Amino acid sequence: MRQPFSDVMSRRNLLQAAGISGLPMALPGMVAAGVNENGSLGKGAAEKSCIFILLCGGPSHLDTWDLKPGAPDAIRGPYKPISTTVPGMQINELHTKMAQLTDHFSLIRSMTHVGNISNHFDAMHHCLSGQAAAPPDAPYMGSILAKVRPSGKTIAPYVWLIKCVGDPVFCAPNIGTGGHLGAGHSPLFVGSAADNPSMPTFKAPDDLQAAVGTDRMLERRRLLNGLSPSLHSGDVANATKDWQDIYGRAFELTAGPEAREPFELSRESDSVRNRYGMHPIGQNLLLARRLVESGVGYVTVNGWTGSAPEGGGGAPSSSWDMHGGEMGMGSAFGNGSYGMGWCLPKLDQALSALILDLKDRGMLESTLVVVVGEFGRTPTINAPGTNPGRQHWPSCFSAILAGGGIRGGAVYGESDKHGAFVVDRPVRPQDLGATIFHSLGVPLNLRLGRDGFTRPLSTGEPLLDLFG
Repeated sequence: MRQPFSDVMSRRNLLQAAGISGLPMALPGMVAAGVNENGSLGKGAAEKSCIFILLCGGPSHLDTWDLKPGAPDAIRGPYKPISTTVPGMQINELHTKMAQLTDHFSLIRSMTHVGNISNHFDAMHHCLSGQAAAPPDAPYMGSILAKVRPSGKTIAPYVWLIKCVGDPVFCAPNIGTGGHLGAGHSPLFVGSAADNPSMPTFKAPDDLQAAVGTDRMLERRRLLNGLSPSLHSGDVANATKDWQDIYGRAFELTAGPEAREPFELSRESDSVRNRYGMHPIGQNLLLARRLVESGVGYVTVNGWTGSAPEGGGGAPSSSWDMHGGEMGMGSAFGNGSYGMGWCLPKLDQALSALILDLKDRGMLESTLVVVVGEFGRTPTINAPGTNPGRQHWPSCFSAILAGGGIRGGAVYGESDKHGAFVVDRPVRPQDLGATIFHSLGVPLNLRLGRDGFTRPLSTGEPLLDLFG
């Protein structure tokens, strides 16, 4: 009688015998991507892609893209609106570069949450899943797209640039799990506050670095391939084959240069890098462009702008959580790490460079760019006499959409005279999600679930007026 496989050699024993325990067992983003039939990684941009820029912390819509210059002093803030290339479309005076590109993007001024969701954790959960009342196991849009649009041309269908920086309160609950779709559809995480692409020491993620030389890697693969799953039966055979597939793909990823090339920003000219800005958000957006160009279908970018020279209090977490002196963050209208004077020019530089770069490369029509925070900020300014700021406000906030078939120069929706509530064409998280799926050509009648396709892909309505 044949001994059970588990008795002959445990998984741990086998790893040690093969000498491949250094290879990561969890390669969620990369495993989901797969490889071409010939076993090599393909190149070329995905047919349609999305760069989702999450301004973690929740920027003030009243101080960015929906200014209220006629409101009382306690509401309007210190910034003046400036005219743009689109008549009647005004934005913050610190957005000098974006003001010249308004014919390339549209503004949504009527984002709103369903219910009083005023904490970062839940608000991010709903925005990233593209749902209102999202269940705890809801997958995020990047995971959904990794499921319904798997790609064999790249290292991963879904990448997240800087998982969370600082306080874990800014990490949405399911970014690392794939929700009910499973870990195989979670993203490949890249970078941190201490290792981001604006730093000269930045390199490809460790998962893409070969632990040993190519010859030894090939010898280990031969050993792995010698373990035939046909010798076993039932669940053991299936598990063995799945395991071999995972490691086979891991070998391909670490043995060749293709997976690492998108992360080598030194291949870009100094002029291109400087155009984006040598700060975290600038170089992360450049990296996002390179990833999309290499075939990644969905890239989420943490909108962290980096630490300002004059500090500003608090951990280097989200940049846009501008409570002001009430939480020790300095003035929301100052030049500290949590100040508009620092953050808005960095966003202006990086986002304008991304839009122009995609346009010049002929990629803007096939790449949707979404810029949004998890909520907005209160109309009333707190502590106006010392270090002013604003509190969380889920009832009304703004977003930018560019590329991916979105027509430029449009303003969608409207807030009231104080920016407190939506008065025209509200856009819920599920509507934004449906708009993203529509832009990427994903049918909204698809159904997803742990056991078969049992849940609707989206319950929202795409903003069709923004297309064409």
